[in-house]
Amino acid sequence: MQVEGVHRPARAEISASAIAHNVRALKSVVGESLFCAVVKANGYGHGAELAAKAALIGGADVLAVAIIDEGIELRESGVTAPILLLAEVPADTIAAALENSLTITIGSLEGARAAVSKAEALGGRHRVHVKVDTGMHRMGVASNDVDEVVDVLTSSAAIDLEGIYTHFSVADGSSAEDRAFTRDQIASFDEVLAALAKRGVQPRLVHTANSAGALGYPEARRGMVRVGLALYGYLPEAWLASALEETGERLVPALTLRANVVAVRRVEAGERPSYRRRRATQSAATIATVPFGYADGYPRRLFDAGAKVLINGQRYPLAGMVTMDMLVIDCGDDVVRPGDEVVLLGRQGDEEITADEWAERAGTISWEILCGIGARVPRILVD
Repeated sequence: MQVEGVHRPARAEISASAIAHNVRALKSVVGESLFCAVVKANGYGHGAELAAKAALIGGADVLAVAIIDEGIELRESGVTAPILLLAEVPADTIAAALENSLTITIGSLEGARAAVSKAEALGGRHRVHVKVDTGMHRMGVASNDVDEVVDVLTSSAAIDLEGIYTHFSVADGSSAEDRAFTRDQIASFDEVLAALAKRGVQPRLVHTANSAGALGYPEARRGMVRVGLALYGYLPEAWLASALEETGERLVPALTLRANVVAVRRVEAGERPSYRRRRATQSAATIATVPFGYADGYPRRLFDAGAKVLINGQRYPLAGMVTMDMLVIDCGDDVVRPGDEVVLLGRQGDEEITADEWAERAGTISWEILCGIGARVPRILVD
């Protein structure tokens, strides 16, 4: 088991008030829809327990995770709110999910049969949601198989068919093609719902919208929205901000990565710090060493991309290649001392570095940046 570096001057500071604020801001947009806070992948890198409890304080109604172990972790931390598993789990693990009061997703006929068998063996009545594949083609029941799956589930008194949902693949896209495809997904899902309603099957919770769907498609909000990235203060795409602007709200990033300078040295022009000696200093410079590296979630490619860090409210570039545990920073002729605070992600003075900036420089997405923060970086609640 990987240990946290609590004796090392590097940390992720998590603002519970920011997460709670984001829930309230998003609820002002989605209205009466229940709010499902997605806290999988260690709360998108923020710490699952911290994120879950902050979201519940902000007014979240339901939590969602990807794997059973994530749900069990929350239960063991004292969380009693409903927890939805967002993927169908192997048959031999269903009992563990049900024993921990996790709401399972059904994504296949085989999964439905396994759920009935395990639920009946366990006793009691257990909530399930059916996931319908409307075009993502990753997981879910095909539209023409939904009736058979529902028949299996509703035949058992041990199963409470609480919900039915689908997942959008390009709801964050602003192109005409992306928007048309998302609306086609909504229409396909509505056809499934209409067919079920004719048979008298109307699950209590109908949900389609992820963060982008909740903000960009009012018709997709339904009985519940599943909010992931936006919960942590980031928009999937900038165009989605308009829904928040209409309510006078904005999202607040909940995570700040901080460290402290651990060493300072003066080098002459032409020196090439770090591995592979990639870049020569243009003039004599002060080089600051920061205890944070690619093992902590600082992508190596940020060096070539021109990334900077904040020290004493100023932006400074990397002086050499990112290493596993450390960065070297070119501070020019400025006075920088061991112990000075370094902000890698977040605000310092009038300057701010965001996960979106890292993602743009690294050619990836902000989801990957946040989820990639290493396990050994302590998550510290700051409010």
